[in-house]
Parts: sequence; C-alpha cells; structure tokens
Amino acid sequence: MKDALIVSVLSLVPRRHGARAMGRLARSRASRWMTRAFVRAYGVDLSEATGSLEDYPTLEALFTRTLAEGARPVDPSPDAIVSPVDGTCAFVGPSQDGQIQLTPKRTLSVAALLGHPIEDDLDVVVLYLSPRDYHRVHVPREGAATRWHYVPGTLWPVFPAAVRRIDDLFARNERLVITCDTSDGPLDVVMVGAFGVGRITARVTDLVTNTGGGPAGANLEPPQPLERGSWLGTFHLGSTVVLVAPRDRWQWSVQPGDTVRVGRAIGRRPRRLEG
Repeated sequence: MKDALIVSVLSLVPRRHGARAMGRLARSRASRWMTRAFVRAYGVDLSEATGSLEDYPTLEALFTRTLAEGARPVDPSPDAIVSPVDGTCAFVGPSQDGQIQLTPKRTLSVAALLGHPIEDDLDVVVLYLSPRDYHRVHVPREGAATRWHYVPGTLWPVFPAAVRRIDDLFARNERLVITCDTSDGPLDVVMVGAFGVGRITARVTDLVTNTGGGPAGANLEPPQPLERGSWLGTFHLGSTVVLVAPRDRWQWSVQPGDTVRVGRAIGRRPRRLEG
C-alpha cells in the first residue's frame, strides 16, 4: 500500500522538472547537511569508497563517489561477462516476440527500450541500483563502443513497486543506450533514468541527460576501445541498467533477487562457443 501510494502521488508530479529541481539541490552546497542523514537512512557503506563522509561536499558528490583501488576486482576469465554495476538482478532471460515479462502483469518491449526495431529475440538482464548502491557504471565486456543514442522520456521511479504498476516503464523513462562491439557479438548497455536522477553522464559523449534536449546520438568513428571493468558512465542519483545481448550467447549465472557487484561474473560463454 505504501509503495502504491508513492507511485500514485508521483503520477501527479511533473517528473522531469521535479528531477531537475532535485538535481540542482543535490549539486548545491546546501545539500551537505543531507549526506549524513542519507547514509544513515539507507545504510550506505562508505568503507570501500575513497575518502570519508566529510570529503563529500554535496549529496551528488556522495552518489557519484569512486571506490578505493582494488575494491571491485574484475573477473579476468576470457569467457566471462561481468556486472557493470553494484545492485540487484531484477530480470534475466530471453525476450519472446520482442517482449520480456518483468512481473506477472507487466511487460517490456525490447524494441521500445532500445529505441529502434529489432528482428530477433534477445537476451536481457535488468540490474536495479538502490539508493544505497555505488552509482557508477562499468564496462561488462571488453570491446569497442560503436554508437550511442539518447532517448528523452519521463522519469518514473524504478523501484520494484513502480515496475509492478507501470507497463513498459523502462521504455517510458529517458535513457542513454551505448552499443558495444565485442568478440561475442553486439552488446547494448542501457542506462535508464529515474525520478530523482537529475543527470546521466557517460565517457562516450559530452551529452548530459535531463537538461531539456531532444533525441540525440552518434556513430563513434573510430569506435572507442573499452576495457572490461573500466568506467562507462554515472548516474547522478540512482536507477537501472539493462544489458541486451544476442540470444544464447551467454549462460547467465544470476537470478532475480541476486546481489551483483561491479567486476563479478554474471555469465560465461557457453562451452560450445569457447575459443
């Protein structure tokens, strides 16, 4: 009931403008008093972060914190694909007729999520970042970024209760899609904005989301090399990452509800595809 009430109330709020206002507050020095309360309320673990709480002058600085070197070792196995984020697996599996079943009553169109038509069913992994999580996004599989595109949209919250109540939620929210070419085929990393996320930034573009701009995108010429585990982008509050890969290219080792950490394997190349 509490979560349903929150979603109902947020349906009346101008979400994009509200997120921008929250972003301005989070970037202001006036938000410093909120950092300690936020850490306490959400149980944020700063033991692996660089610096101490006093080193974060704003709430946004706390959200975009970096981790101490070695805090997230990256699985070096040549057959591994690793988690790009700290968070929780919300869905893993193939689409059927272009859709995935996020909950018993809610689906997601993969074509709508990506912002372009698709011909075949694909594997999809949804990773949710809670407010307590580290909010940087890393490269799940080495290769090269070949394209990025930004899809404007609304900014619904993405916590589980909202996903249960809103069809195609991730395809309604604004998002940044980074397409990577890997030795195991194409891999789309979709950074989905959410209410309270004033900005998303990424290494492949100077674009900053939720600043009032329209759709944008570019082919990267030459493609930008990506090292596994390196920084790819940042949520300036919290949200969700969706990985989209060719069907059956990976044997996924995570299930909904599993905790994921940057650099840990979430799947491996099937034995028949090794080498």
